[in-house]
Amino acid sequence: MNRMLFILPVIVIAVVALLGSIFIVDERQRALVLQFGQIRQVVEEPGLNFKVPFIQEVVYYDDRILSLDTAPIEVTPSDDRRLVVDAFARYRIADVVRFRQAVGVGGLRLGEERLEDILNPQIRVVLGSEGVTSNTILSADRAVLMQRITAQARAQAIPLGLEVLDVRLKQTALPAQNLQATFARMEAERQREATDERARGEEAALRVRAQADRTVVELVSDANREAEIIRGEADAERNRIFAEAFTQDAEFFEFYRSMIAYERALRRDNSSMVISPDSEFFEYLDGSLGGATLPAAPAAPRASTGSAETPTQ
Repeated sequence: MNRMLFILPVIVIAVVALLGSIFIVDERQRALVLQFGQIRQVVEEPGLNFKVPFIQEVVYYDDRILSLDTAPIEVTPSDDRRLVVDAFARYRIADVVRFRQAVGVGGLRLGEERLEDILNPQIRVVLGSEGVTSNTILSADRAVLMQRITAQARAQAIPLGLEVLDVRLKQTALPAQNLQATFARMEAERQREATDERARGEEAALRVRAQADRTVVELVSDANREAEIIRGEADAERNRIFAEAFTQDAEFFEFYRSMIAYERALRRDNSSMVISPDSEFFEYLDGSLGGATLPAAPAAPRASTGSAETPTQ
């Protein structure tokens, strides 16, 4: 019985010591074995490992690619237009021994603070360098700037045991106090562009209207010229026909023209005429011409002079 009381504590202590000496490193981790704060072993391969129980301790570090979002900072490019930018970085712990020596017991939190202290000055230096304007930062050329920031931050992060893989500008904006002035300037520029566009449109419209008016005048002039030509040709053809008719029978031609004159003169709206009865106007109505006696002409309209009327024959 006394032996069992002695063996049982020994077994418990042995089990505890055994369990305290075993530690497992995940494939996503690396570990440091510390003894009184000093590094005794670096474990970079995953698996089962041993340490001295109660004396040594194990500190684990993430071996994956980590992300860090920086706080917004204000930068001043070469065109003196201030911008507020924030960035994010991709990094990993490349050297756990150096990282432990640099941050001590602060761990990953302190390491990210130190890394941010490296990134922010580099962002200011690169974005504020000569030849870098706000337009450059906002254009596709910003990729070159981010590569420069990454290269310089990577070089300065080596003493921390960190490897900076990439740095990207996440957001670029104007300071709040400059937004209103910038919006007003943009609105004025758009108004000026709109005025220029309207002026160019009016100028083009005037050119089109002038061309259309010129075309109308030319078309009307050509049409009038063609009409005059056709009218002249028609008059010439009419005169030719009249001339041929006159040469064939002069007496009939005279008779025909007199009939037309009678038709035009003796209309309802012109029924009163002052004319002598023996006028040549009625030579074809009294049957004295033409070689034959024509039927008696109807009574001519009475001509009036004042209150007296003279009948015509």
